[in-house]
Amino acid sequence: MGLATMHLNRRAGEDVRHPEWLPVRDTGPVPYDPTIYLGSAAHYRYGRPAYSPELEAVLAQETGLNGEGRLLDVGCGPGVLTVRLAHLFQQAVGLDPDAGMLAEGRRAAEEQNITNVRWVQGLAEDLPSIAAGPYRLVTFGQSFHWTDERSVAEIVYDMLEPGGALALIVHTVAGRTRPPDPGVPTIPHEEITALVGKYLGSTRRAGQGTAAERTHRFEDVLTRTRFGVPRQCFVPGIPDLLRDSESVLSGYLSLSWSAPHLFGDRLDDFTAEVRALLASRSPDGIFWDWPGDTEVVLARKRD
Repeated sequence: MGLATMHLNRRAGEDVRHPEWLPVRDTGPVPYDPTIYLGSAAHYRYGRPAYSPELEAVLAQETGLNGEGRLLDVGCGPGVLTVRLAHLFQQAVGLDPDAGMLAEGRRAAEEQNITNVRWVQGLAEDLPSIAAGPYRLVTFGQSFHWTDERSVAEIVYDMLEPGGALALIVHTVAGRTRPPDPGVPTIPHEEITALVGKYLGSTRRAGQGTAAERTHRFEDVLTRTRFGVPRQCFVPGIPDLLRDSESVLSGYLSLSWSAPHLFGDRLDDFTAEVRALLASRSPDGIFWDWPGDTEVVLARKRD
């Protein structure tokens, strides 16, 4: 397979998986802050690398998708996963509290002439009233950690059709085999993160507050719901993904802890420093990225 260039519809995430020895608990109520991704929507689809190209096939095989039934993509952001999976269903619903993200999703669907998606503004905790079931599949693409996890999982269980499934989808690097280096400069993540700290401080921000440290696994939460013990599977990620400098910068501006609004009137200074750093590492502005394999935590509703 030749070197693949990252396109506008590819997406990454900021979920971090944690060791098994950490205490078992879940998030509890998570107050919604509408500024979490303020200014990020335009960067999200360009700056985030895609899930595995085999994801659709794996989901279809694991859950028996055949073009019928309905999909609910919760915390859909700009609809990358919603739009990507819509053809596997009779109808897809993208749910997100951020109007800017939903606008990007609508634009993407229109560009690809996808007409079976309905976009709904709201929180996972507002379910089921704002997007009533039943659904064959409910997905959370790196968004489950923003919710009242156990409560939302129980709500989703009731919204699924018999035999339906919940899929939590994330990028995972830890414990996965890193592909061979293709001889292209890698993204200087440590230095860019240091620049974020220079402008915003060492404590990671999230909207008007700070980002909570995750101390548990999704599997532990789901096991204590009616879903029971979920299944974990890994789908091979993209081993030869190339990104240009602007995509790398957009990737950081799409994250909750380095969203554009956090920099205030220093945003131009920050972006100039990042561009200078990237130019010094790769004169032609091309970088290799490996966002990891795509991990799917799959839980089924009993028939």
